[in-house]
Amino acid sequence: MPSDPTDPTDTAVPTADQSDPPGAVVLVSGGMDSATTAYEARERGYDLHFLHTSYGQNTETKERECAEALREELDVPADRFLHIETDHLARIGASSLTDSSMAVDDADLDAEDDGIPSSYVPFRNANLLSMAVSYAEANDCEAVFVGAHSEDYSGYPDCRPEFFEAFERMVDVGTKPETAIEIVVPFVEDSKTDIAARGAELGVPYDLTWSCYREEAPACGTCDACAFRLQAFQRLGIEDPIEYETRPDYTGEVDPTAES
Repeated sequence: MPSDPTDPTDTAVPTADQSDPPGAVVLVSGGMDSATTAYEARERGYDLHFLHTSYGQNTETKERECAEALREELDVPADRFLHIETDHLARIGASSLTDSSMAVDDADLDAEDDGIPSSYVPFRNANLLSMAVSYAEANDCEAVFVGAHSEDYSGYPDCRPEFFEAFERMVDVGTKPETAIEIVVPFVEDSKTDIAARGAELGVPYDLTWSCYREEAPACGTCDACAFRLQAFQRLGIEDPIEYETRPDYTGEVDPTAES
């Protein structure tokens, strides 16, 4: 039975000759979620290929530096690190991550429903996954790993489990008959806190990651990405190793993934 890409408890190592492990493309943004996903893919026995994209986001230089540092840390060969410029997403616009005329909103973690945040890049994950699947098929990889999680899909429609399930069906139809590529989203039902806890178990070097939507150094500490990240570390009682302009205490906020 194939592994379930939406089941965070599915940690089965693929059946393969130990001398020839299966390959996986990991979408590595340079952030903590994709970094943890890369370590999770390695833990599951995959031979890693990294795909990193610059699409005109505010912190693209810092993110690429972090992705490159993670490649070195995980001993991924340089020829298995593919960097692609996807500036069409910035040219399309409509996101505060790529349009300087739009402000990146401050975090409001206790809001019941903020709708779609200004940081949403229209249909970005479909663009990135399409490139990742091309890369995977060209290199006979068996999986594409993505670091989306539950706090993402509450606001980003292309981070929902059903989106990834639908995309995998499209991959099955749109690739060669002998191609079989799973879309694996190991933390799709988990919170940021869960991811940080798993990363601590796996020894993820979070000092080599970047999450801030606004600044390349120091991190602002008040955008959504910074807030969820700081909250995760604070709940675990772990010091976030990157530099912040300000470190608000987010432990008093309502957990957006908690059951009512």
